[in-house]
Amino acid sequence: MIRIRAASVNPLDWHYMRGTPYVVRLGGGLRRPRVTRLGVDLAGRVEAVGEKVTQFQPGDDVFGSCKGAFAEYVCTSQDAVAPKPDRVTFEQAAAVPVAAFTALQGLRDTGRLQAGQKVLINGAAGGVGTFAVQIARWLGADVTGVSSTRNLDLVRSIGAHHVADCTKVEFTQSGQRYDLIFDLAGNHSLTDLRRALTANAFSAQNCF
Repeated sequence: MIRIRAASVNPLDWHYMRGTPYVVRLGGGLRRPRVTRLGVDLAGRVEAVGEKVTQFQPGDDVFGSCKGAFAEYVCTSQDAVAPKPDRVTFEQAAAVPVAAFTALQGLRDTGRLQAGQKVLINGAAGGVGTFAVQIARWLGADVTGVSSTRNLDLVRSIGAHHVADCTKVEFTQSGQRYDLIFDLAGNHSLTDLRRALTANAFSAQNCF
């Protein structure tokens, strides 16, 4: 059992709350929600543990994911949380799980990004995008981040080698080619994205 100290709000929570787009209801319940406890990301302090819990004890600070993170207390599996680093606040830790996992899975697991490859992150200043820029840089890729004018300095400061202003530059028509496009904005068609990929880059695994 964890006492919640901070919880973050993601588009995921909003979609489940509204039941839109309709495809969300396929997993969340067609007529009414299967899960009525909102919230996924959390950071807090362990209050009590079951007899089979071996990784944590009362008083430990943790962060992770569960159902119902918007509550004051929540029960979850020990595998769903990790120790919170001392140098990270509860608020900072609660902002990590969904956004960071999405970025990591998209780039490493699905996109199979390799060191030396060129990756473009469209929506680089958002929750997932800011993690994606840093993870891509850590993986050794050449990183281009696309954002609005006001966020270009932010995207550059977190590791992007190149930045593009989405209000001034149309990256699908710039002539530049990328080995991977991580499209978080969803404002381009697959045909347009394919135009900006290298000849051998396009596959189901590396177009988002």
